[in-house]
Parts: sequence; structure tokens; C-alpha cells
Amino acid sequence: MGIGAAPLGPRGVDFVREAEKLGVDCVWSAEFWAGDALTPLAYLAGRTSTIRLGTAIAQLGARTPAMLAMSALSMQALSGGRFVLGIGTSGPQVMEGWHGVRFDKPVRRTRETIEIIRKVSAGKRLQYDGQIYTLPLPGGEGRAIRTMMPPMHVPIYIASLGPANLRLTGELADGWIGNSFFPETAGVFLDPIRQGAAAAGRELSDLDLTVAVGVEFTDDVEEAGRRHAEGYAFTFGAMGSATNNFYNNAFARQGYGEDVREVQRLWLAGDHDAARKRVPIGIGLGTNLIGPDATIRERLRLYRDAGITMLRAGLAGPSDLDRQLADLGHLVDLVRDVNGETSR
Repeated sequence: MGIGAAPLGPRGVDFVREAEKLGVDCVWSAEFWAGDALTPLAYLAGRTSTIRLGTAIAQLGARTPAMLAMSALSMQALSGGRFVLGIGTSGPQVMEGWHGVRFDKPVRRTRETIEIIRKVSAGKRLQYDGQIYTLPLPGGEGRAIRTMMPPMHVPIYIASLGPANLRLTGELADGWIGNSFFPETAGVFLDPIRQGAAAAGRELSDLDLTVAVGVEFTDDVEEAGRRHAEGYAFTFGAMGSATNNFYNNAFARQGYGEDVREVQRLWLAGDHDAARKRVPIGIGLGTNLIGPDATIRERLRLYRDAGITMLRAGLAGPSDLDRQLADLGHLVDLVRDVNGETSR
């Protein structure tokens, strides 16, 4: 099991250290337009000893592939091999508006970045002839260089939503960083990953399949589900342009096309309250772990049976460390219990 965390202060670091004691496998640090994903993990590398440290996600295009490889190798050395490089293309609004990098050929950029990182981390001279990257640059004074870091394996996970990127994940990645995921419609995501894996002579089971879930233990399922659903209005309305929203496309492929289109329309028209209320409660309940123990146990079984190998849990009450840790400990117990059912 994993946790999402923003360890940018003492309480955040304490949360991760206590999560490690509870047996949590990996902490995931986000990157959008606030802090970067790598710096907090570098700090945690010196404050933890067993928990893996993953980026979810390092934005492709914000760094050159060689710079990303250098950072990954540094993190592996600092953490004693506990680093996981989670990468993703982000979207045009962030890449072009924040980083000033054209959002073009995202799947190709992902492939070339992975191939370059693997050349660097294997200690090979960096010569590469791609559609996006050519190294060394032709006609210049650059030369093919080999890293001075010792070769080491860097696990690479891809955050992918669209079919082409999902197939690439199955072909090249060590793991998948998933979201917008209902276990009932797992095939929408896992079938393309499986196809990509088969084309590369691999199995779906060769990948670590991770999915983000919010977690809230409550008997008032209606209230919590409604609240979590309303949080998606920003995702559907603002996390992309009017014509290019990867999250909306993912939910549409799972049967919510009419709903997300209407939420987006309301949001873009400026009626944010109506947009929030228009999100179906089923989206809030179906993509998270919300309810009493019995309900959450049943949801955990659905994720397990779909083939998901890690849940990246976001805990309610970020300002209440004691509550978060109590809920996390309880969730860890439930996950262990559900996983143990298959061996009984």
C-alpha cells in the first residue's frame, strides 16, 4: 500500500515516518504548479529507511531526459535504492502555460524519455536519434557522454489515461500510476496495458499497478460521497481545455460522458456551484474508499480482484495528524486482512 503526501513541513514528515512504521510500502510526492516532486523525497530519503519514494508525477518536458536521469540516479544513491521515478506528460495548460514547453507528441515524448533514461542509468554513452530528441545535437560540438554515476536500475512508472499511452505503459514501464479508476470498469485501463505488455513479450503481472483513492471511514456515506463527487468539478471543468481534457475522456470511456460534458459546460460558464452539484455521487463513491468497514472491505476486494497491486491512499483530515494516522493504521489492517483471504 502507498500514500500520497506533501511533506513540506514537520507534520508532513512525521506523517510519512509514522506511515513507514505502519508498514506502508511507498510514499508518492506530487508535482503540478506548487512544489516540485523530487526535493521533498530527497529530504525524506534522509529521514526514513525502508519506505520507497515515488514521484507522482515528474512532468515530462519540464526537465531534459538527461536531467531527469541525473536526478533519478541521485535519488537512488541517496535513498539506498528506494526511489521510483513516476513520470507523466501533464497537459497543455500546465506545460505550455507554466513551463513554456509545447505539448506535442506526448506519447512519443514519453517513449523517448524512458529510452534515454535507461541508456543513462545503464552507464551507456548517450547517443540517441529520435523524433523529439537527438543526442548529441547534430552539427554542433557536443559529444556522446557516459554518466559518472555507477549504473543502477531506476524503476519507471507511467501516469497514463489514454489508450495509446496505456499500451506504451504495458510495453516499457515497470508500473502504472492510475487514477479516474473504477474497479468495475478496470478493463478500460488494463486491457490496453495488457496489449502493450503482450506485444513486448511480457505479462500484465510484470507491472506494479497503482491507483489513487481517497479514504474516509464514515457511516454517513451519502454526505461523504457527495462531497468527494463535488471535488471532481474542478477536474472536469478546469484540468484541461474545453477541447482537451484527459480526465474527462477517461471517465467518458467508463460511461460518464454525458455527465462530465455537462459539468464542464457549467464550470466554463462560470456556474461552479451547479457544476459541483451535477457530478454524480457514483463518481465520488466509485473512485474512492468511503464508508464503514464492511463497505471498504468490499471495495478493497474489487481492486484486488481487478489486479491492482497498490492503492495510493489520500487520507481525510490533513490538518489532524492523529486522525490520519489512526485511519491509515486501520486501512493497513483491512488491506492485510483482505489480501490474506486469498491464501486461506
